[in-house]
Amino acid sequence: MIKGIYAPSSKKRKAKKLDMAKMEIEWRRYNKEMRRGNLHRLQFASVDEYVMYRSGKLKLKKKDFVPYAPKETYRQQTKDYASLSEETIPDVCAKKERPVYTGSYIIGIATMHKSNAVPVGRGDDPKHYAQMRR
Repeated sequence: MIKGIYAPSSKKRKAKKLDMAKMEIEWRRYNKEMRRGNLHRLQFASVDEYVMYRSGKLKLKKKDFVPYAPKETYRQQTKDYASLSEETIPDVCAKKERPVYTGSYIIGIATMHKSNAVPVGRGDDPKHYAQMRR
């Protein structure tokens, strides 16, 4: 041989003998896995087809490409009702007026224990607030 050149041997390779019992078990397992994967079209009908596939003599069928065409959507026929307006129902979401003190009942604010502010009304005795009693 010359250095750096590779000459392959011309021996023919012998075909392996297949154990059909093992192939049948593998075929059943393969079909089960295809069903689990929701690939039912990739299953083989017979052991012979599976053996041919494993030996490379049988190619799987390719699925034809079908472009996506959306179906017409279903819309239920319902009667259209007019929405309510402000004219039919007045003050539906009107903002409430903010309460404002306009009288003369409260004359001041007293401080009780722990800085608690208490309104002092007309006619209340201020001694109660000074003694922190109420």
